[in-house]
Amino acid sequence: MQISKTNALRMLDAKGISYEIHLYDNEDGAVHGTAVAEKIGKAPETVFKTLVSHSGPNLYVFVIPVAEELDLKKAAKAAGEKKVEMLPLKDLLKWTGYVRGGCSPVGMKKLYPTFIEHSAEILDTMAVSAGKIGMQMELAPQELAGMTGAVFCELIK
Repeated sequence: MQISKTNALRMLDAKGISYEIHLYDNEDGAVHGTAVAEKIGKAPETVFKTLVSHSGPNLYVFVIPVAEELDLKKAAKAAGEKKVEMLPLKDLLKWTGYVRGGCSPVGMKKLYPTFIEHSAEILDTMAVSAGKIGMQMELAPQELAGMTGAVFCELIK
């Protein structure tokens, strides 16, 4: 089957970073993180969601396990801000080039400061969106951090 490459996958290819693609059926509308983890046969603690927040005009990207909730106080501390708020869903496409359920930390319109939940550091691989609904990419956490300039830190409640 021919897979159409997303911007995220093209960027990984350009850097020579190895990854594995996992496709899943999204016709049922279940594209929330834990459903995706189940569909690709991975433990929820190894599948991560990409959340975008802002503090005023500054945008920040947080990558956390799908079953967890972002702690906004920890996120703000990581970003060096007094507080951060989730980016309104209506603004996601405009600022990142991605839609909800298909938001990848790789290949956004701009490289925003990125933070990955520290639990990923001990994993051999982690899965994140490959840039479109129905496609995940699995790669080494250190490779993802290198690609996005991300910092590992404590982000979840």
